[in-house]
Amino acid sequence: MNSIFNLEGKIALITGGAGVLGSNMAEVLAKQGVTTGIVGLSLEEAQVAVDRIESKSGKAFAVKGNVLNQEEMESIRDTIVEKYGRLDILINAAGGNMPGATIGPDQAIYDLKKDHLQKVLDLNIIGTILPSQVFSELFAKQKSGIIINISSASAERPLTRVVGYSASKAAIENFTKWMSVELASKYGEGIRVNAIAPGFFIGEQNRALLLTPEGELTPRGITIMEHTPMGRFGVPEDLDGVLLFLCSDMSKFVTGTIIKVDGGFGAKSI
Repeated sequence: MNSIFNLEGKIALITGGAGVLGSNMAEVLAKQGVTTGIVGLSLEEAQVAVDRIESKSGKAFAVKGNVLNQEEMESIRDTIVEKYGRLDILINAAGGNMPGATIGPDQAIYDLKKDHLQKVLDLNIIGTILPSQVFSELFAKQKSGIIINISSASAERPLTRVVGYSASKAAIENFTKWMSVELASKYGEGIRVNAIAPGFFIGEQNRALLLTPEGELTPRGITIMEHTPMGRFGVPEDLDGVLLFLCSDMSKFVTGTIIKVDGGFGAKSI
C-alpha cells in the first residue's frame, strides 16, 4: 500500500478500541496496513470492531482486558510479543465519565458521590498510566514505540459540572509530558508520547448533556456551540489526520505534545 504515512506492517493496540472514537481509530490504522488490536472489557464488543475491519480487508485482533488490571495488561503484552514479536503503537483510548462524578444543575460540589468520582479518576488516569507502564517496558527493549493518550477540551479549560472528568483529563496531559521526557531521555528518540485533545464529540456518555431526546441542543449544547467557532460537534473522522501524523515518522521529532482537535473551542475566550 502506497501511503505518505508508511505504516504498512506496523502493530498497534488500542484500549477502549470498541468505543466510538477508538473503533474509528482502529479502522483508520487498518486502512494504512496496520494490524490493530482491540482491547475491550467484553471480548464480544471488541470482536464487533474487529469484524468491521476484517470486512474491509483490514487486519485486526480482539483481546479481553481491563486497563486497571496489571496482570491482564501484561498477559496481553506477552501474547502480542509471542505472536508478532513487537508492538509499535499503543493508543490509550479507554476512558469515560459517570453521572455520580458530575454535578447536576441543582447540585453542589458536596453532592458528588465519592465512589463514582474514584471510578472516573481511576478509569481515565490510572487506565492510561498502567498500560503505558506495562507496554513501555517493551518499547524500552525495542528502543522504539509510540504512545498516544486521549485528553479532552475540558483539561485546559475545566468545564462546569464534569469535575471528575476534567480533573482526570488534566492529569493525562501532565502525565503525557512527564512520560515523554522519561522515555526519550532514558531510551532514546525512538519512543514518543503525545496526546490528542478532542473537543465536543457526541457519544452515549454525553448525549443527554448536549442533545434533547428530539436531537435539539440542550442549554449546555447551545453554550458549547456559541464557544466553538466552527459551529458544529466533532465527528470521529476529524481525528484521522492527527492520529496518522502522530503514528508516523512525519512526527518523529514530536513528543510531549497535546494536539487539540476542537473546532477552535480552546482558542475562543468571549
